Amino acid sequence: MAILKLIRFKNLIIIAFVQYVIKYVLFDAFDAFTTLNGLQFTLLMFSTLCIAAAGYIFNDIQDVATDTINKPDKVLIGKRVSKNFAYNLYMILTLAGVGLGMYVANSIDKNSFFSLFVLSAGLLYIYSNTLKPIAVVGNLTVSFLVALSLIIIGIFDLMPAITEQNKAFQKTMFSVLVDYSVFAFFINFIRELVKDIEDVNGDYSQGMKTLPIILGQGRTAKIGFGLCLVAIAAVTYYLSSYFYKNTFVIVYMLILVVAPLIYCTIKLFSAKQKKEFTLVSLILKITMLTGICSMFLFKYILN
Repeated sequence: MAILKLIRFKNLIIIAFVQYVIKYVLFDAFDAFTTLNGLQFTLLMFSTLCIAAAGYIFNDIQDVATDTINKPDKVLIGKRVSKNFAYNLYMILTLAGVGLGMYVANSIDKNSFFSLFVLSAGLLYIYSNTLKPIAVVGNLTVSFLVALSLIIIGIFDLMPAITEQNKAFQKTMFSVLVDYSVFAFFINFIRELVKDIEDVNGDYSQGMKTLPIILGQGRTAKIGFGLCLVAIAAVTYYLSSYFYKNTFVIVYMLILVVAPLIYCTIKLFSAKQKKEFTLVSLILKITMLTGICSMFLFKYILN
């Protein structure tokens, strides 16, 4: 159980679910031209999961001192899992993830795509080692990697299947995926700022320079408030531009995406206690997932 917590198995399940939905729900709804067979997609998914799990482990190794203050009951390294075992598991998962990625890239004759896995593993290492304490930079890095976990399915599955005849259609399909990736990036970025507010005490003790430490918790919360307003405006504009004739889509998005964002906006304007920011962080995570689950609606929109 300790190892499952160490690799954040719940988060890994969400990543796998989202990638599966992209491949077998979104692409199928559009009848997109795809490249990966079932085995290749599964290996690509496991590659992503291995690299993500390795990133979680290395982050915990680096954050023992900080987590001892921020969340002492959840510290695993040095208590339930030895540091040496955790580091060895990190290395095994990283090598497995990069190796599987190389195999999949080679199997579709796109060896250059292998660099995406090296980039992901490298960024996760640099983030935990160097970028995390830097205001905004660390937040942007994590959010970029979240978006990349979506985009990578399009890169591997859609791009190699492009021909002169289907180029326009594939480009449209890829742009839809990019829209979802931008949504995931933006919501996760807000969530990263909120998590920094939650962890301000431990981060401060370790000399980090996160935004709440530089500007204060209140000002950072107001920035999150403003970003939530931008997210609400963006989603509303998107709905009015592309789905104004589809009542079901509008109702779904208003209830499961816009309404939670409005709640987060209100809470961020007035929140003071750590438990309030923890709740906002959880709601943002759920909202990102419900937003991505709107991919299921395309099956009904296009029929």
